[in-house]
Amino acid sequence: MTISYSNDKNRSYEILRPNDWSSPVIFSSPHSGQNYPDDFVKASRLDPLGLRRSEDAFVDEIFRSAPVYGAPLIRALFPRVYVDANREPYELDPEMFDSPLPSYVNTTSPRVTAGLGTMARVVTSGEEVYSEKLCFQEAENAIKATYFPYHEALKGLLDDAKMRFGCCLLIDCHSMPSIGGPMDRDPGFNRVDFILGDRHGSSCTGSVTDLIEQNLKSMQYVVTRNNPYAGGFTTGHYGQPDENQHTLQIEINRALYMNELLIDYSEGFDPLRKNLEKLIQAITQISPESLKIT
Repeated sequence: MTISYSNDKNRSYEILRPNDWSSPVIFSSPHSGQNYPDDFVKASRLDPLGLRRSEDAFVDEIFRSAPVYGAPLIRALFPRVYVDANREPYELDPEMFDSPLPSYVNTTSPRVTAGLGTMARVVTSGEEVYSEKLCFQEAENAIKATYFPYHEALKGLLDDAKMRFGCCLLIDCHSMPSIGGPMDRDPGFNRVDFILGDRHGSSCTGSVTDLIEQNLKSMQYVVTRNNPYAGGFTTGHYGQPDENQHTLQIEINRALYMNELLIDYSEGFDPLRKNLEKLIQAITQISPESLKIT
């Protein structure tokens, strides 16, 4: 396995590459970054632990064995509460800023309305992130330094896989609070173990979703599809089965592996990681032929 970083000084992402790239699968972890800029922490009304509760903490570690089975793993190093890589590049709430936003900014998406745009207004508990209004130029600088390098690298991996195998499958790896929060569609409800999001069948061939669901259920996990998470920007943007490019989002219940209040490992971490290593092995054995629709 080799490790490469972004070339910019901010190191917005890391790629773990297999010694032998033998599978058309790419794994991504866009929400597990922990590099919190000092200026951002100072500008927030939340303490560091409050900010970290928006992380998909340790998800990159759970999927770290992907290169062993012939598939690269890309992980964002910046935190999602600072810049969210699973959004459009400019989904921003105008109420967060001290002046009008440019016309190219999407100010009306459901994610913006919920306060969870490219730069979050609130964390999952509903608490406000910032103590004062922001300057758009500062936001744009942050997005250009983190979001764009990450997606350029992700697209490069997908293009490379298609050149090698004639197709590709992106597994977008996430975790979710064990109970739906006030900003979610299921507030107060206990979540299942895993939610698979394939945009209701439009971003990934059904055979892949079936395979992953069957493997997880064979490990005695409770699995559902697309509710309340059908996939975000990454799934919708990169999931193009008609072009032999598939994307599936996996959401893991955080109660399976971590203390959600303290953002720390629980005794369930190692068993989950070992089970998901078996899942990774099964996913990376998917043949390129089964992903080629055209």
